Formats: sequence, structure tokens, C-alpha cells
Amino acid sequence: MMIGKVIGNVWATRKEDSLCGLKLMVVQRLDAANGGAKESFVAVDCVSAGIGEEVLVATGSSARKALRNQEAPVDAAIVGIIDGCEEG
Repeated sequence: MMIGKVIGNVWATRKEDSLCGLKLMVVQRLDAANGGAKESFVAVDCVSAGIGEEVLVATGSSARKALRNQEAPVDAAIVGIIDGCEEG
């Protein structure tokens, strides 16, 4: 799992059938150690996140498991909205 920040929406009127009805968001990965921004990517939103929120993102088969659809062409899914984060 990784930490990211939602920075935008994606609209696609034509897409693979298993993606219909799913909300797609642009997420920028954040470095957990210093909060620095890294690459951005598209993720399916499972938790109704909004732009500007910091989120937990599952990738690969874990992302498809969050969707309960192992056949969906999904690499990343937003699975949590972060309320706080503390390192020891």
C-alpha cells in the first residue's frame, strides 16, 4: 500500500465494460518519510475521496480485490482516506 494525494478526476465515456460506474481519480504518490511528491497515476476510488485528500492506495491484485473483481483492468485503487499519520 502507498500514500497519495488526490489531484484530479478522470472522465472516460468509452471504456472497458468492467470500468463502467467506477470513479477514476488522478493520485500523486507521496513519500511517506518527507511528504515529497512523486509520480502521478490513475486509481479507482472505492471510498468517495475528494480532490486534495490524502489517501491509501492499494496496487496490483490487491486493488482488484478491493473492487471484488479480479478480471477488471485496474492497477490501483483508493482504499482509505487518511485522517492522520505519525512515524515513530
